[in-house]
Amino acid sequence: MTRQLDAPADIGRLPKAEIDGEWRAFWEGTARGELLIQRCPACGRRQFYPRALCVACGAEPEMVPACGRGTLYTYSIIRQNLVPPFADMVPYALAMVDLEEGVRMMTNVIGCTIEDLKIGMPLRVEMRQADEGYWIPYWRPASDG
Repeated sequence: MTRQLDAPADIGRLPKAEIDGEWRAFWEGTARGELLIQRCPACGRRQFYPRALCVACGAEPEMVPACGRGTLYTYSIIRQNLVPPFADMVPYALAMVDLEEGVRMMTNVIGCTIEDLKIGMPLRVEMRQADEGYWIPYWRPASDG
């Protein structure tokens, strides 16, 4: 029997991401169940990860909601990681997801088996609570309900 890919059972032990500076609005959004990306009000370019300036024109970007849908661009199966809590997750899928808004995000895919993973498969975001006020976006197959 093949095991389903999932977030770690002890998700609260994951290293906490930077929640200050340009990342603050992103993490506040995940706590509300929103996936936020940046959009430049001057040139319209969208970008992820959050930065202080638009990479195209240098203007100050704003945070806007993403629709939470994307496709699997590429992935790697991690079969060895000795650092807790990652050691309990192996094997897991480290992936790059192309969001419908045109940006790419590094993440983990959950809710399927390794054999189910296919480049180009539709995905949807799912927030998982790691700590009080701290939620992590994971991606799962869009066709799983």
